[in-house]
Amino acid sequence: MVDRELHRGLEGIAVAETRLSSIDGERGELVIGGFPVEGLATRATYEESVFLLLNDRLPTAAELDSFCTELTGYRTLSEEVEQVLRRAARENVDAMDALRMGVAAANLGVDTTEPTEAREYAKRLVSVIPTIVATYWRYRSGDAPVEPREDLGHAANYLYMLSDDEPDPAAVRGLETYLNTVVDHGLNASTFVARSITSSESDLVSAVTGAVGSLKGPLHGGAPGPVLEMLLTVYESGDPEGYLQETLDAGERLMGFGHRVYRTRDPRATVLSGAAERFYADAGDEAFFDFVEGFEARAVSRLAEHKPDRPLETNVEFYTAVLLYGVGIPRELFTATFAVSRVGGWVAHCLEQMADNRIVRPLSVYVGDRDRTWTPVDEREATNSPKASTE
Repeated sequence: MVDRELHRGLEGIAVAETRLSSIDGERGELVIGGFPVEGLATRATYEESVFLLLNDRLPTAAELDSFCTELTGYRTLSEEVEQVLRRAARENVDAMDALRMGVAAANLGVDTTEPTEAREYAKRLVSVIPTIVATYWRYRSGDAPVEPREDLGHAANYLYMLSDDEPDPAAVRGLETYLNTVVDHGLNASTFVARSITSSESDLVSAVTGAVGSLKGPLHGGAPGPVLEMLLTVYESGDPEGYLQETLDAGERLMGFGHRVYRTRDPRATVLSGAAERFYADAGDEAFFDFVEGFEARAVSRLAEHKPDRPLETNVEFYTAVLLYGVGIPRELFTATFAVSRVGGWVAHCLEQMADNRIVRPLSVYVGDRDRTWTPVDEREATNSPKASTE
C-alpha cells in the first residue's frame, strides 16, 4: 500500500543504506567511516579521510603515497575553465556561482570518458575544486592565479594557491581538521541531491554540480559568514549581553546555534573549538578566542531561558567561522571551502549509489483542484486567474 502521509523535507524517512557516516542527534555523536569524528578529524590528513570514504579502510603508507600522487595529478585546470573563472571574476559573481561554473566544466581536458572510470572522475573532482576556488579568488582580487604544487598536501596547497605564500603549519593543521570534520554528514541536502542525480545514471560531474547548487543555499552552507560578522561586531562593541538581549527580543535568529538533527551540542563544534583554541594560542591571539568562548556560553544560557522547550546548542557553523577566519580563509569563501571538504563525501555517496542503484522517486501529495472545466482562450476572463488584479 502506498504511503500518502506527508513528510515535509523527507524528515524521518530513510532512503539509502550507507557505510560512510552515522549521526546520533540525541546523543550528539557523529561517526565517519567507522571512526568517531573526534578520533578522525585531528589525526588524519584530508587525503586519508577521502581514501577511507572511497575504500572503507585507511590506506597503508604506500597506498597513501600513491593516492596523493593521483590526486595531485588532477589539480590543474584547463584553459577553458580558467577563461570561465576570469569572466566570473570580472562580473563579480558569488564564489559559489563561480564554483558551480567551474565544476560543470571540470571534465574538460580530462580523458576519463568511460562510465567505468567514475572513480577517476571522483578523484578529479576532489582535486580540482580547491584549484577552482583559489583561481577564481585570485582573479577576483586582481592577482594572477597560483599554480598548484605537487609537494604540498591538499590543505596546504589550497592555502598556498589562495595566498601565494608558504602556508603556516598551524594554519594547515587547523584547516585540515576542518576539512576532515565536515567531509561527510549523513544524507544532508547537497548529498541527497548528488545521490538523486546519480540514481538516474547521470555522471559524477553533473551530480557534484547539483550538490554545489544545493550547498549554496543559506539554509545549508551559508551560515558561517553571518556568524563571523556577528562575532566581529560584538567583539568590537564589547557588549555581548546587549546584543543577545536585542536579538532575542526582536525574535531574530542567533546565528551558529540550533541544528535540524542535533538536540545537544554539535560534535563537530566540539572538534573545531579545540582546533580553534590551539590555532589562536599558537598565533598569540587568545583574547579573541576567549571572547568567543564567553559569548558561546552566554548565548547558550540565554537561548535556554528564551526557548526552554527547544534545544538550541552550538552548531558546526559557530566554530567554523572562528577557525576559518583565523587560518586566513576570506569570509566570501567560507561556503566554497565547505565544498572543498564535502566533495569527498559527495563522490563517495555517488559511488555508493552506483553500486546498488534504484532511481530516487518520492511521492507528492496533491492538494489542487480536480473538477475544472476547459474554457476556450477567447472566452476566459482575467478574474479566472487567482493572481488577477482586483483594482
